[in-house]
Amino acid sequence: MNQVNQVTSGQALFVGGSWVEPDGGHYEVVDPATEETVGWAPEASRDQVRAACAAAREAFGPWSRTAPEERAAVLSRAADIIRDHLVPYAELARAETGATTGTARGMQVGVAAARFRRYARVEPAEWAVPPQINEAGPMGRAGVMGALAVRQPVGVVTCITSYNNPWANPAGKIAPALAMGNTVVVKPAPQDPLSVYRMAEALEAAGVPRGVVNVVSGRSQGVSEAAVDSPDVDMVSFTGSTAVGQRIAEVCGRDMKRQLMELGGKGAAIVFDDADVGSAVAGIGTTFSFYSGQICTAPTRVLAQRGVYDRLVDQLSLYAGRLKVGDPREPDTVVGPVISAAHRDRVESYVELGRKEGAVVVTGGERPDLPTGFYVAPTLLADCGNDMRVAREEIFGPVVVVIPFEDEEEGIALANDTDYGLIDYVWSGDVARAFRVARRLRAGGVGVNTVGRNMEAPFGGFKRSGVGRDVGSYALHAYSEVQAIVWPG
Repeated sequence: MNQVNQVTSGQALFVGGSWVEPDGGHYEVVDPATEETVGWAPEASRDQVRAACAAAREAFGPWSRTAPEERAAVLSRAADIIRDHLVPYAELARAETGATTGTARGMQVGVAAARFRRYARVEPAEWAVPPQINEAGPMGRAGVMGALAVRQPVGVVTCITSYNNPWANPAGKIAPALAMGNTVVVKPAPQDPLSVYRMAEALEAAGVPRGVVNVVSGRSQGVSEAAVDSPDVDMVSFTGSTAVGQRIAEVCGRDMKRQLMELGGKGAAIVFDDADVGSAVAGIGTTFSFYSGQICTAPTRVLAQRGVYDRLVDQLSLYAGRLKVGDPREPDTVVGPVISAAHRDRVESYVELGRKEGAVVVTGGERPDLPTGFYVAPTLLADCGNDMRVAREEIFGPVVVVIPFEDEEEGIALANDTDYGLIDYVWSGDVARAFRVARRLRAGGVGVNTVGRNMEAPFGGFKRSGVGRDVGSYALHAYSEVQAIVWPG
């Protein structure tokens, strides 16, 4: 694979099919576990970001007219290349993010390869609309009108990706966008952009034409701003905090740019008295281990019915206490570090806030005694109220809060009493009740007795958790405009 971008001074930008030295120099990417330097990431200037957007605009016409089968072939080759480089790519992802080796291989690089493979499957982009019989009138004589709905690419898509998964998250944007004939400008999270440049290498080696994929990074807010407000950009796909998403939406609104927003979450996990507590504990416990709680879909806000409350708290405490916190390279490590020292301090401040608000710290709450790394102990806060800030705000760390409730109506009311609405969960032995409750929850997704995902099901949020849906065929809709073609029958 082409390695000319591996310059001695640091990583180069990928603009218009060329590897370009950054105007702003380079900044250090730090391993959250060892606090050592992983590499040097490029700091793009506004002009370089605009150049990337212009390159994507120039490439859009030819790429959008390329046969879907040819675009699919590029994605298929990219999937093969990523899979062939699974071990080194996963090692980089582990070093950049602090994910465990198993997570980096299976859930980061492995999922990225699967997503490119998924969108290498060509799907019909047009479908018939039932004919309509029109009466005679001012618009003409009576007749039958046929119609066809056609998915058309949006244009140039800016993809702003999250730090918790620098492989699966960008792949989930880039692959369907390219499959639909769009071109992309990818702005990775500043904490771990090096993996996204490896993805660009894979796409380049797979034969993606010049300008179809561009990657620009930087810590400066101006990099993201330029990628959003460029007149060459038609759509912004963003994964991140609600606060940043609101600012992006304001900019997009001025020019009526299309948006796809996957924002914050404070998922409610409703556990009824008749639930399988072991299953509930295992599912809720993923908050402690999966990305060390740095994931918007985590069941961080547990609503436990009174009859099961004490047992659930006890078992969650035991579960959290057994998890090994430490070096993510070790095969028995379950909980790695959070992304940075600043984020560790933020998570710890929420735990202290919970204490002040009256929550009981059942387990955790103290910084692990490790020589290096940005670690937070799995922490369980019990006896919480839904009005506490720890119950209302996204902490984005290995912290679970538990709130008691009396009956089904109160459980539903508490679950819906939030600004967020990404994914909720219901645990109950009565499946009919679980589905009844699920339909009343104001969330884009609901897991019934599971935290698992169906990767063809629509994904997105209600309320401040986002705008739009992606995953599976829904992503093809998200990265397209629908055109109607009408004719007389």
